[in-house]
Amino acid sequence: MPFFPTLPDDAGVRHIVKLNPAAGRALVELHTAALRTDSQLSAKDKELIAAFVSGLNACQYCYGVHAETAKAFGVSASLIESLLGDFEHAPVDAKLRPILEYARVLTLTPTKATQRHVDAVFAAGWTERDLHDAILTTCLFNFMNRLLEGHGVKGSTGIFVERGQALRDNGYAPMLAMLAEAPARLP
Repeated sequence: MPFFPTLPDDAGVRHIVKLNPAAGRALVELHTAALRTDSQLSAKDKELIAAFVSGLNACQYCYGVHAETAKAFGVSASLIESLLGDFEHAPVDAKLRPILEYARVLTLTPTKATQRHVDAVFAAGWTERDLHDAILTTCLFNFMNRLLEGHGVKGSTGIFVERGQALRDNGYAPMLAMLAEAPARLP
């Protein structure tokens, strides 16, 4: 059950962003700009990063939604679970591994990110733009994990599947239309 009495039992991001519509719009626009603008990192790769970061942070809602979104893009559930359970031996593409390692370091021990990590990303064939997009995705989901946890929003399997497929099919833009229609809910 969410911490805020005005949030429904099935609360999700769509409810939280309504609490401050101006900030909500900016946040949804950031999601679109970060996650749906391809570099070499595709939307599929970015959703995997989102699920991975959220799993590292044990954010039930964001992990649930973005693991489902990554699966809807074709990422296997076993890969996501392997990355979280035994990163070193997870069967991830060799090119993507240094990006995920950097996301892991930025999430768990951000002050330990080093040039060595960046060099590994570049050596794998990624560009500065690609790494920037990976960093942006990692930062965004560290933020989102705290936003959802701070409001006490946990979600459910049904919500995760529904939102995951919707994000795969429609991206984040429908949330902007919802924000345009709905007034803030805080008393």
